[in-house]
Amino acid sequence: MLSKIESNKILALLKKEVVPAMGCTEPMAVALATAKATELLGEIPDMVIAHISANIIKNAMGVGIPGSEGMVGLPAAIALAVLAGKSEYSLEVLKDVNHEDVERAKAFIESRKFMVIQARDTQEILYVEIEARKDEKKSKVIIARNHTNFVYLQSPKAILLDNRDMLNNTVASEHETSLTMAKVYEFATTMPLANLRFILDSATMNKSVSQLAFSGDYGLNLGKSLLGGGFEQRMLGYTTMPKIVIYTCAACDVRMSGAQVPVMTNSGSGNQGIAATIPVVVFAEDTQATESKLIRALTLSHLTVIYIKQLLGRLSAHCGCVIAATGSACGITYLMGGDYNHVCYAIKNQIAALTGMVCDGAKPSCSLKISSAVSSAFQAALLSMDNICVSSNDGIIEQDVDKSIRNLADIGRDAMHEVDNIVLKIMVNKDNPSCE
Repeated sequence: MLSKIESNKILALLKKEVVPAMGCTEPMAVALATAKATELLGEIPDMVIAHISANIIKNAMGVGIPGSEGMVGLPAAIALAVLAGKSEYSLEVLKDVNHEDVERAKAFIESRKFMVIQARDTQEILYVEIEARKDEKKSKVIIARNHTNFVYLQSPKAILLDNRDMLNNTVASEHETSLTMAKVYEFATTMPLANLRFILDSATMNKSVSQLAFSGDYGLNLGKSLLGGGFEQRMLGYTTMPKIVIYTCAACDVRMSGAQVPVMTNSGSGNQGIAATIPVVVFAEDTQATESKLIRALTLSHLTVIYIKQLLGRLSAHCGCVIAATGSACGITYLMGGDYNHVCYAIKNQIAALTGMVCDGAKPSCSLKISSAVSSAFQAALLSMDNICVSSNDGIIEQDVDKSIRNLADIGRDAMHEVDNIVLKIMVNKDNPSCE
C-alpha cells in the first residue's frame, strides 16, 4: 500500500509532467532559451548562436512554429523568440506573436543573424545553449535535461545561475526513483478524486484542439480526411475505434502545423499528451462513463506514460506516440471494467505490437504514427479483456510487466542509440526534401 508521503510525491510528479505547451516542445525549448537570452541582453541581438543536441534538431526541423503563419523549423523559432518571445510564458513562449512579428522575423532570418550548430561536447540528449550578442555585449542561456530546466544564465554583467555541475550527476531525482506498474495502478484507482480532478484539464484542452482540425487546413489533415464524407464513412464507419483514431490524429494535425493553441503535454511532449488523453476521452464519451471513472482512467493513462518515459528518457530514437498510446490502452482497459491484471495484459500486448517504431522528428506525418499507435492500443485493450496476453515466450515480453517495460526502454534508450545519428544525417542531407 502506498504511504501518504509516496502518494504525495506521485501526485506532484503527475502535476509536474502534465502541463500545457504551445507548439512542438523541442523548438519551444529553443525559443524559451532564446527569449531568455534576449531578455538578459536587454536589447535585440545582432547575432544568436545556438548549440543544440541532435535530438532537438531532429524534432525541430520539419515542424510548424506557433504564430509563424506557416514557417517551420529552428530559424523561425529563434527569430520569433528574439522579437516577440516572453520567457515568463514558459513553453507558451510565442503565444503573443502577431503578423507584424512574423514579417520582422522573416527579415531577421533573411539577414542570417543566427547560427545553429549541433552540440557535440555534451552527453545530454536534451541540450539547448543560446548565446545572444550585440556589439560587445553578450548573454548566454543553457537549458538541459528537460524543456524548461535552466542550468545556466549569464547577463552581460554577471553569471546569474550556474547549475551545470548537475549535468554530471546521473542520480535520478526524488520523483524518479520508485514507480512500478502496481504503484501506478494503486495511485490511479485509490487516490481521492478531489486530488485528481485537475487531470480533466487535459481532456478539455486536447479534445478542443482536435475540433479545430475539421474547420481548417492543418498538418497532414489526416483526422479531417478520415472523418470525411460518404466514402470514408462507408469504409470506416463512425464507431468507437475510428473515432479514437480520427480525433487523436486531428489534434496532432493541429499541433504539428504550428497552430497558436496550447495542448496538454505529457513528459515534455504534446503528441504524447494527446495520445495519452484523447483515446480515453473518446471511449469514455461513447460508453457514457462517469466523470469519476474518466478521472481515474486519465490518471492511469498519464502516469503510465510518465513511468515508461522515466526509464526510456525524455527524448529517444523510439517514437513517443507508441509509449503514450500504451498509457491510453491502460485507461481504456480500466473503463472497460478491467482490473490490474487486465491492464498488465494490455501493456504487454501494446509493447509486443509496436516496439521499435523509429522517431524521425516532429512533423505533420506524426499523425500517421499516432494512428497506428492508438489503433493498436484499442486492440491491446480489447484482447486484454478477453484475457488474451502475449506470452512470455514471445520476443521481449516477460511474465513480469515491469521487466517487459524495462526491456522496451532498454531497446529505445540503448539499442537504438545510433539510430538518432543516422536519422539526423539522412534528414540534413536529403537531395529533395519534398514528396512532390
